[in-house]
Amino acid sequence: MNDAQGPAGLSLGQRIRAILIGSSGNLVEWYDFYVYAAFSLYFAKAFFPDGNQTAQLLNTAAIFAVGFLMRPIGAWFFGRMADRHGRRVSLTASVLLMCFGSAMIAVTPVYATIGVAAPVMLLAARMIQGLSLGGEYGTSATYLSEMATRRHRGFYSSFQYVTLIGGQLTAMLVLIVLQKFVLTAGELEAWGWRIPFAIGALLALIAFVMRRDLIETDSFKRATRREGSISALLKHPREVAIVIGLTMGGTLAFYTYTTYMQKFLVNTAGFPKDTATLISASALCVYMLLQPIVGALSDKVGRRPVLMAFGILGTLCTVPILTALANVRDPREAFLLVVAGLAIVSCYTAINAVVKAELFPTSIRALGVGLPYALTVALFGGTAEWIALWLKQAGHETYFYWYVSGAIALSLIVYATMRDTRDNSAIDKSESE
Repeated sequence: MNDAQGPAGLSLGQRIRAILIGSSGNLVEWYDFYVYAAFSLYFAKAFFPDGNQTAQLLNTAAIFAVGFLMRPIGAWFFGRMADRHGRRVSLTASVLLMCFGSAMIAVTPVYATIGVAAPVMLLAARMIQGLSLGGEYGTSATYLSEMATRRHRGFYSSFQYVTLIGGQLTAMLVLIVLQKFVLTAGELEAWGWRIPFAIGALLALIAFVMRRDLIETDSFKRATRREGSISALLKHPREVAIVIGLTMGGTLAFYTYTTYMQKFLVNTAGFPKDTATLISASALCVYMLLQPIVGALSDKVGRRPVLMAFGILGTLCTVPILTALANVRDPREAFLLVVAGLAIVSCYTAINAVVKAELFPTSIRALGVGLPYALTVALFGGTAEWIALWLKQAGHETYFYWYVSGAIALSLIVYATMRDTRDNSAIDKSESE
């Protein structure tokens, strides 16, 4: 492959267009998934009317976690589809499924109307969204990594997290607009929380139309063997173990500083809901801009040094940052502390997708990236908010800080012992598949 020309002889403009279309669908999927977390402060009472605020949030967090438990199934189903039938087919199908899940939440009646059936329907919708998102990560990471040139693979693949964060940020911005300019707090709690889910369903439909015209990657078209099965994946136990180990601390830190942070600022630091939303959204803007910078840095110095930076700083700084955030009262100080935590996490998020893609051969790449990642995220990322709230309710909130720090320390061991995938990439190897 000519590095200047790119995959399949594509021009720079064609390659950028393919990456933008692929990642735009990623933004929509993550918006749809994260809008649940952003608006749970408002709809928790509608589905779980009994109990105090922490108890209601704990119930919504449990359903949030169940959505993550479906992601391994989605990663298997859509990863198998991507490795056997193409990246484009899988990406198109996954975003269509997300459209259905979001529309379902938008029209689900509340507890006062249909009783216990309301949280059951909410749970079913989140399971559908979890299936969709489970397929999105592995396939989009594979697509962006295969579509990028060798010298700039870290930079291009970092746009997966640019759009991932962009999806979360868009959910936050929708909340801010509704809070500040459109609805009262009472209207948001009564019916306004449905609006962002309806928006998400519409955006997912648009992304589906755009993804139908995606260019298939050259790596997939050249592959003579297309496996995409669990048995084929088990032939790569070392790579699977690396994905699990490098993901564990990173995903826990990511969900701590993103989806949980808004509730932490309200429920622990004592900020008003709208102030906490503004702090989180502002920090996410900075975080999003850091991703391509860190991705480009990994193209220069390698993936391993960047991951090591996350492991060392995350292990040493997590407890002090979260402790300070719990006691901060100035919104500007809270913003700086959240940015500090996210800057550290950037050394994981900007490059973790490309590192995983560089571990596996083409015939099993989408499944290899997606399934072990989804299993690890379900265990650590998806439960982060629930564990944090459970420990807070039990009177031991600080235990969570140490839990996050310990998980990052375990991942640091993996970073310290793994090879640098930039210089040993399976994407660049000549594969007889």
